[in-house]
Amino acid sequence: MVNNSNFTIALPKGRILDQVLPILSKAGIEPEASFFDKKDRRLKFKSNISNIDLIRVRSFDVVTFLAYGAAQMAFVGSDVLTEFNHSEVYSPYDLDVGKCRMVVAAQKEVLINEDPRTWSHVRVATKYPNMTRKYFESRGVHAECIKLNGAMELAPSMGLCKRIVDLVETGSTLIANGLVEVEEICKVSTRLAVNRSFLKTSSSLIQPWIDKVGKVIND
Repeated sequence: MVNNSNFTIALPKGRILDQVLPILSKAGIEPEASFFDKKDRRLKFKSNISNIDLIRVRSFDVVTFLAYGAAQMAFVGSDVLTEFNHSEVYSPYDLDVGKCRMVVAAQKEVLINEDPRTWSHVRVATKYPNMTRKYFESRGVHAECIKLNGAMELAPSMGLCKRIVDLVETGSTLIANGLVEVEEICKVSTRLAVNRSFLKTSSSLIQPWIDKVGKVIND
């Protein structure tokens, strides 16, 4: 159980982390030096604020730590928040960083032979089965989702499926793997999120830090 005078911030590994750290710093929170040591295998670190710890986890695990109260504040992609859609997670701010798009992509040959508007059933490789199903359902299309955690672009060429749903920034990875964008599902960015229960019970502890992050992104 978390001491009610302390709290933990979950940070995602990967590209988002480099964009989040300056925001955290401007809000007044700095990780200990070993956080930046690539040889340090720890996942939990102290900060310059005595009652705030930091954990560095996979982006898809951030919401799990937050929802179950192991972390009380987090920086996480809107894609992950939407995919899990957990009632215990409240997201007050869009940080306007980590921008990308979630798209449907397919091999060029598929688009030559098929009109996406006529699809009624699709098999799709994706890391986001919930979002994918909901999107296609909104179009009256049944989506059979194959869950992959990476290397999505390989799925069509390996015969797993004809289509994928994944995040893109520039689209260069799609092109390199012989895929083309079919349609955009949504835009994605990084958000500040907090555990609802902790916010209710320890508002005086966490709300000032929520406000500081909000001030940074709104200045």
